[in-house]
Amino acid sequence: MSIFREFLLHPRTTGAVAASSPALARVLTDGLRLEQARTVVELGPGTGPVTAAILRRMAPGARFVAVEANGRLAAALRRRYRLRPVEVVHDSAERLADIVDGPVDAVVSGLPWTVLPRPVRTRILDAIGAVLAPDGGFTTFAYAHAAWTPPARDFAADLGARFQTLERSPLVWSNLPPAFVHRARCRR
Repeated sequence: MSIFREFLLHPRTTGAVAASSPALARVLTDGLRLEQARTVVELGPGTGPVTAAILRRMAPGARFVAVEANGRLAAALRRRYRLRPVEVVHDSAERLADIVDGPVDAVVSGLPWTVLPRPVRTRILDAIGAVLAPDGGFTTFAYAHAAWTPPARDFAADLGARFQTLERSPLVWSNLPPAFVHRARCRR
């Protein structure tokens, strides 16, 4: 399964032209305290490179739910991790509150925030807020070349309004394209 092929077929829902690099996956999972998490959610796992990084850090017995809207990617992810403790759900992240009961200790997102219509983005952020534990962590990434665009600035402002702590990682140059990670904690 090629993420580039899915991008060509569905550019509004598959925002990546290449799978996340191991370096970006590491930065996305840094600081989330996944080793102590009881429930972890990944939104938009695509082909699963970040999924692998999450699994390496999670404690045995923790629940891991991966929500993927693309049916072909969800099926490929199920096959790839069929022997691992990953619940792959083919659904929209907008329905996260219906998919998992809170509290969720960490949410890691690979969603293409800047191409999502604002109402969809708002519903997804509301769903994350509905399930995330009060001190839970949320990470997502943004491509460096799009950071100055109005949708990217609006998204960063949305995060700042929803979380008490918001940080931006240094640029991950080894990703294609280069990206940085938003780290948010303690929802408002």
